[in-house]
Amino acid sequence: MSTGFQPPQALGHIELQIGGMTCASCAMRIEKKLNKLDGVSATVNYATEKAQVTAPGDVDVPSLVTTLIGEVEKAGYTATVPTPPADQSPDDQDRPPADGELETLRHRLITSVVLTVPVVALAMVPAWQFTYWQWLSLTLAAPVVVWGAWPFHRAAWTNLRHGAATMDTLISVGTLAALSWSLYALFFGTAGQPGMTHPFTLTVQPGDGSGNIYLEVAAGVTTFVLAGRYFEKRSKRQAGAALRALLDLGAKDVAVLRGRSEAVVESRIPLDQLAVGDEFVVRPGEKIATDGTVVSGRSAVDASMLTGESVPVEVGPGDTVVGATVNAGGRLVVRATRIGGDTQLAQMARLVEAAQSGKADVQRLADRVSGVFVPIVIGIAIGTLGAWIGAGFPLEAAFTAAVAVLIIACPCALGLATPTALLVGTGRGAQLGILIKGPEVLESTRRVDTIVLDKTGTVTTGTMTLLDVHASPGVDSGQLLQVAGAVEDGSEHPIARAIATVAKKAGPLPPAENFINLEGRGVEATVTVGDQRLPVLVGRASLLTDRGITVPAAVEAARTAAEQAGQTAVLVAWQGRAQGVLTVADAVKDTSADAITQLRQLGLTPVLLTGDNATVACQVADQVGIDEVVAEVLPADKVAVIERLQADGKTVAMVGDGVNDAPALAQADLGLAMGTGTDAAIEAADLTLVSGDLRAAGDAIRLARRTLATIKGNLFWAFAYNVAAIPLAAVGLLSPMLAGAAMAFSSVFVVSNSLRLRTFQPTNRTTAEVTP
Repeated sequence: MSTGFQPPQALGHIELQIGGMTCASCAMRIEKKLNKLDGVSATVNYATEKAQVTAPGDVDVPSLVTTLIGEVEKAGYTATVPTPPADQSPDDQDRPPADGELETLRHRLITSVVLTVPVVALAMVPAWQFTYWQWLSLTLAAPVVVWGAWPFHRAAWTNLRHGAATMDTLISVGTLAALSWSLYALFFGTAGQPGMTHPFTLTVQPGDGSGNIYLEVAAGVTTFVLAGRYFEKRSKRQAGAALRALLDLGAKDVAVLRGRSEAVVESRIPLDQLAVGDEFVVRPGEKIATDGTVVSGRSAVDASMLTGESVPVEVGPGDTVVGATVNAGGRLVVRATRIGGDTQLAQMARLVEAAQSGKADVQRLADRVSGVFVPIVIGIAIGTLGAWIGAGFPLEAAFTAAVAVLIIACPCALGLATPTALLVGTGRGAQLGILIKGPEVLESTRRVDTIVLDKTGTVTTGTMTLLDVHASPGVDSGQLLQVAGAVEDGSEHPIARAIATVAKKAGPLPPAENFINLEGRGVEATVTVGDQRLPVLVGRASLLTDRGITVPAAVEAARTAAEQAGQTAVLVAWQGRAQGVLTVADAVKDTSADAITQLRQLGLTPVLLTGDNATVACQVADQVGIDEVVAEVLPADKVAVIERLQADGKTVAMVGDGVNDAPALAQADLGLAMGTGTDAAIEAADLTLVSGDLRAAGDAIRLARRTLATIKGNLFWAFAYNVAAIPLAAVGLLSPMLAGAAMAFSSVFVVSNSLRLRTFQPTNRTTAEVTP
């Protein structure tokens, strides 16, 4: 067998993509089969459709992969080795993975709906039952039951070979039994005669079975359950999107320097041609192509996507820089130290993948009881058939009672329980700026007791903001802002942009000339104020000290207070004296404190987690009412914090917006991404808050919990209805026709119960605030 296997980087660790699983019991069956192999430890995740296999370090990996794939195929499923993201071409990385199984399921669903609607209409409306209508129903229903339900029949056969039964078994047996009896009644009974109409009786009468057909039941059950299966499959389609979003952050090409001394030539090449040791140019506004060391130039680098640090980092010769971060200031020449799969970005991608694959198996509530429910129902049907025959009743009556048992037990309402509640709940969530990815998300919301919040972009705005202007005695604060804004307008530094933006809103800026950028320290220019030409310095205190400029006590006090509060202090000086100080910081969102209060009311303990320094983090936490702070952490450390909380018995929700949050969002029991953040964070999360308002986190958890409660209610009533009705069908008090009508009623009940989610209302948010 040719597997196309490429040995993984971590010897002894193998990942397989599994196909053909229909429920959590399939994953458990494959897992048991793989774990029987000597020295193999395997876990199979139904949600991500992947198997993680660990083997001894000295194992022959290609040979083991072949064995593993063979074992999976023996169990009736498919297995392949996924292509590592680093080995994919850029075009492949940009293109979502093809999902032939989902497309096939979609075609089956559409075709089944088109064919089933007239079958059900003819069966339920006697006035439409024209001569030979039953034969038209057979023509329409047969393809639905045979071709449309083929995935259920195939899964039922696979389960039968392994001595197991799932909901697929019940669906297959019920629909085939209804179709088989209808064929018997049409060809050998009286149902095929001209002018036949559907009789409607409350009980099974001896000898009347050969005149009844149940094609609408067989087709209807197939279509309803196909719809549920399609929506479930679609919700899992983007399992690899977080990895693609991470990889897309990197630069696609790079301006590399080749040659020596005066013969150096700059040429732009694809990123995959860059080698360790190559020197490349990064201009202002460009992404740094890969991890490296600065050779020449000074600049501010925006690394917030990787470190969470809200203030851009000043770098110069000898400093290390990370690929995919943005050069916000001057021109840099960088020597590449790590490329491809060794970069920090690629390591983060592996963190996301490991966290997603390590999540607990998703087990739908219907599947949890199917292992007991299905065999019992089949046993009752067989027992009913035998009991009626043993009591001397005709075969037709006995078989009619047995079919009634199977039909009343068929999970039509069960098939609707999850997708209808999910569709209504997610639809209402979308109206409120809350995106729920799938049913597996909901169970986590019920158990969550701790919520970890990223600081930058989640609790705070994520952008540098001018907070205050402190002018020296005798200096007009408006003039101070205008002069500083005129100088900073010539810089691309994020702090300079924050000052210049506010200054421009206050009025036209005075003209500035002779602009000089003092890398990493500040800027200077000559500003014309009235008839005066003032040489102005704007920057750090150390810049003013080096120039011998006097800093008045009031300005020094304001600078010290700002820095103690975790803010950035920018001094403004002219005429040999500091005229004031501007304080800049990543401002807390106006709604964050209210959001923390709502989260506490839901029984959640908030924790602030950030890559920013402890002083800034504690100051933000005090403003919004958070007691526990974990600061100065790298992306891998964020995952470790989540794991530590989980090890302490906590069920953890994580709210974040940056690439640095993506691994932690994937590791958390419930991940919530701010929609104003990066694609990587959004794709790694379970819930997305489109508006960027942190108050939506509380609304999202409330909506998810209510949706889960609705699904549970639907499942309970569906099962309770079956349990109550099965004995009636077994003793002949419920005909198959009435069973079909009652089953339709249970479906209506489930849909109506789900529609109540449309009344969900957000807390303390207006329509304008929640509209995406």
